[in-house]
Amino acid sequence: MPLPNVTTSPGSRCGHQPPCPSADASDRDAARLTSHHPEQGWSLLCNGVLLFEDTGELLPDGQIVAPHRSPAGARTAVAR
Repeated sequence: MPLPNVTTSPGSRCGHQPPCPSADASDRDAARLTSHHPEQGWSLLCNGVLLFEDTGELLPDGQIVAPHRSPAGARTAVAR
């Protein structure tokens, strides 16, 4: 079920410059925060995406995006 009063078209509700990415863009997590509730483990982005502390997402159209953080044992290579 879609979230009420949230649109996904680029720039439709966003007054930021440059406009925040739309909810269906691959960089949707780069949108600015409109509401942040770390005590509850979620944040609402300008594009209507609910971002959870485990990196899972709920898109405005009701789609669920599974958490996508790196595995705990994964390492990043360091240039020397």
